[in-house]
Amino acid sequence: MATNPQTEKTEKTAAAPAAKAKKRVRKNVSEGVAHVHASFNNTIVTISDRQGNVLSWSTCGGAGFKGSRKSTPFAAQVAADKAGRAAQEYGLRSLEVHVKGPGPGRESAVRALHALGYEIANIIDVTPIPHNGCRPAKRRRV
Repeated sequence: MATNPQTEKTEKTAAAPAAKAKKRVRKNVSEGVAHVHASFNNTIVTISDRQGNVLSWSTCGGAGFKGSRKSTPFAAQVAADKAGRAAQEYGLRSLEVHVKGPGPGRESAVRALHALGYEIANIIDVTPIPHNGCRPAKRRRV
């Protein structure tokens, strides 16, 4: 009996989706790190485990704010709340917060994470400070 190449091909492709249907197992993490990047225009909140593997993230723009409303403390609070709720699925209880940048959402993002019930172990300011690095732009003549 001769096998038809087309039937062999369809048999192989039919078996492929069954392997993809495997359910992903969520890892259980008790301690994590919340990175809050607060710029003047936006706030990005990323929650990761101790090794740096990202569990959840959110931004003010992703939380539905556009334009100048992204650069408000309330928008940062909503973004931190959204990222914190997504990270709760991993069983996270304690957070170390790394805050970077001079933006208006620094403090409100940390308050929002605390309000979700996370135990804030440390708050560390990791804003990069130049040791007289780059030369500033020339003075404007108007």
